[in-house]
Amino acid sequence: MTAQTDTSGSVTTVYKVTGMSCGHCEGSVSGEISRIPGVSSVKAVASTGEVTVVSAAPLDDEAVRAAVDEAGFELAGQA
Repeated sequence: MTAQTDTSGSVTTVYKVTGMSCGHCEGSVSGEISRIPGVSSVKAVASTGEVTVVSAAPLDDEAVRAAVDEAGFELAGQA
């Protein structure tokens, strides 16, 4: 698990998502995760399968899993 709190109080967490292969995949995953309350930034990278999420507080893993599932991909865990 990679979760870090910075000086502004936001939390950055890196997740591993399987199945992303293109920019459309990145957009789908980013769009769904960005709907989770408290999320301020999402960056998905298909080539690495990493999704970096900045939020006001640590996120519930099940909420992230549900968002990734809704986008059509699988959350493999935190990087």
